[in-house]
Amino acid sequence: MANPAGSQRGAYVQASLDELDEPLRATTFTVVDLETTGASAGSDAITEIGAVRVRGGQVLGEFQTLVDPGVGIAAFITVLTGITDAMVAGAPRIETVLPAFLEFARGSVLVAHNAPFDVGFLRAAAAATGCPWPAFPVVDTALLARRVLTRDEVPNCKLGTLAVFFHAETSPTHRALDDARATVDVLHGLFGRLGAVGVQSLPELRAYTARVSTAQRRKRRLADGLPAAPGVYVFRDARGQPLYVGTSGDLRARVRNYFVASETRSRMGEMVGLAERVDPIECAHALEAQVRELRLIAEHKPHYNQRSKFPERAVWLKLTAEPFPRLSIVRRVADDGGSYLGPLRSQQQAELVRDAIHDAVPLRQCGDRLSTRRQVRAACALAEMGRCAAPCAGGVSAPQYAQLAELVTASWLGDVRPLLAPLRQRLDELTARQRFEDAAVVRDRMAAVTRACARMQRLSALCAIKELIAARPDGAGGWELIVIKHGRMAAAEVAKRGAPPGPVIDAMAATADTVRPSAGPLRGAPAEEVECLLGWLERPGVRLVRASQPWAMPAFAAARERALLAVDADRRHEDPFADRRSLRPVPPPGSPRLDRW
Repeated sequence: MANPAGSQRGAYVQASLDELDEPLRATTFTVVDLETTGASAGSDAITEIGAVRVRGGQVLGEFQTLVDPGVGIAAFITVLTGITDAMVAGAPRIETVLPAFLEFARGSVLVAHNAPFDVGFLRAAAAATGCPWPAFPVVDTALLARRVLTRDEVPNCKLGTLAVFFHAETSPTHRALDDARATVDVLHGLFGRLGAVGVQSLPELRAYTARVSTAQRRKRRLADGLPAAPGVYVFRDARGQPLYVGTSGDLRARVRNYFVASETRSRMGEMVGLAERVDPIECAHALEAQVRELRLIAEHKPHYNQRSKFPERAVWLKLTAEPFPRLSIVRRVADDGGSYLGPLRSQQQAELVRDAIHDAVPLRQCGDRLSTRRQVRAACALAEMGRCAAPCAGGVSAPQYAQLAELVTASWLGDVRPLLAPLRQRLDELTARQRFEDAAVVRDRMAAVTRACARMQRLSALCAIKELIAARPDGAGGWELIVIKHGRMAAAEVAKRGAPPGPVIDAMAATADTVRPSAGPLRGAPAEEVECLLGWLERPGVRLVRASQPWAMPAFAAARERALLAVDADRRHEDPFADRRSLRPVPPPGSPRLDRW
């Protein structure tokens, strides 16, 4: 399967091309494509191998076989590829197929579209079966297409798009041999483009594929004098404005990478062309560098950084401070007596959480100003449906309504079960009536409110601590040290091997920044910084040196609802057939065996 949804493309180097000097027309290529049970070479398996051996535009041979993966094939993979459990039931296992394929490809250059995926699976299969992996030179047609073609010619470099562009005789079908045949035509089309720019041999192909712009080469001097230490680097233009902020454990080595072939991002090439200097900021250790990077990106909002630039755009769900409170979606936390849940990752998530709470608790949804002394108006349709307690019509007293509001805020801060109980009942009712689509909506709302509460409870627990000092082994006999105040990094140091950490900790605590907390559950700390600190604190080996107060979570925190936290409401990543993926078809008694079909 050349490019399953959600797959990650790893770093990939054509290590051996420069050792071969024959012209492209005399080189033997084996174009390969795989179908698999999933996207991970470490945990998923190959279900089909297809390959075409070509030289000088002529097909020398083809290789195709189904492979029994030893596990069930997920339904969505079957929909994508057409390969079923029944089809692979009688197929050979990979330990039999792989040696035959390696013999077929021996002495050639391996070609694949998105080669890190296919070659990664083949290498993983070789390691699992104890089969030696030959040192194949590798060509990636996807990478080559990105170098040869422009966006005006093709909108993307997917195999289907390139096959149409180059008028391939075979259309990709997500079957291994068809995709390999289509890749052959794409490879020949790309070679035709390369001939026009003087690329005639494999060494020239490598140089062209990994080319570095002249502007990038000229800027190599910007890395001179940078320390080989952890920290943050800031690329600046001629006016001193930050273009890009990054972090590394070795500033000199990381910045040098921007001027060599290993940096393939086109926007980074553009950024380097504008840069006139690089400012390094040395840090005690990697955690300090990560936090300072987040702060610099949020402060300067560099054009070429794509994440963490707008923490102020976080969304919060607010329970207003009124006689009859209501839920409101806001962009900032104010010291106005209201209660807040967040930060939420998007407006969509905030609306999902709000709807879940309205399903569970009959809070009013109107924006009217209500009086505690008299009826304001007649009840609305929501009250008639039982979705609102109708304080506007005197349907509930102020103390009774306050109990509803307290249930909501108590669920945000501690025990989420009272908020989930009405939703669970509604989910069970819909499921019993086989209204599965409506039940899925309720389930997703339950998951959204649980995730929101779990995240806020986790972050706010650290932000509530006035001062916390922690240490972690640095791997060289010393200690990485950090002071955290109300969820923000206040100081960072390293106690090197042989030096007593006690005096270093005392000096660090004495000179730590002063942090004045503000309103809200996070006391004004940026959520990304708090999550960065939590990630470090939760690593193995970390020790809490001292804390001004206990670091604790509620006894019935939302994080205990693991089943709901595992629900992914984003349909792009949800597998509706996950409960079937381990099942194999079993023929009824007296029917033909599947392996004989």
